[in-house]
Amino acid sequence: MTRRKAREEAFFLIFEFSFSGESVDDMIANAVEGRELEIDPFAYSLAKNTIDQVQKIDLIVEQYATKWKKNRISKVSLALLRLALYEMWYEDSIPESVSINEAVELAKKFGGEEDSSFVNGVLGAVSRAEKTEPVTLDEEA
Repeated sequence: MTRRKAREEAFFLIFEFSFSGESVDDMIANAVEGRELEIDPFAYSLAKNTIDQVQKIDLIVEQYATKWKKNRISKVSLALLRLALYEMWYEDSIPESVSINEAVELAKKFGGEEDSSFVNGVLGAVSRAEKTEPVTLDEEA
């Protein structure tokens, strides 16, 4: 499976989390019930780690999505911002430009008319900002 398809799978899980609040493992267990489904390891890792860091990531969203309250951001945009910001802050092996581009392309595919430009604007602002050292994954939010 390509990384693009794996990101799409991760996006689906993060998007579903926006509604259910369930863990990635519970969402996958519910999805495989009654049908064969195999989640890509990269997709699983992205979704699980993003959801594990969602409180920290949402603080970044709130800081850079100026004039937007988190509850007003579309669920598609929010899920994509969460995924891309996780990659940008915690996955050193993935260039920021790749994370931004992939999120924008997924927004074009699954979002509304303005989702892609919104996602691009927020992620661009984060990328241009002088970031401090990211919080490690094992620290509490």
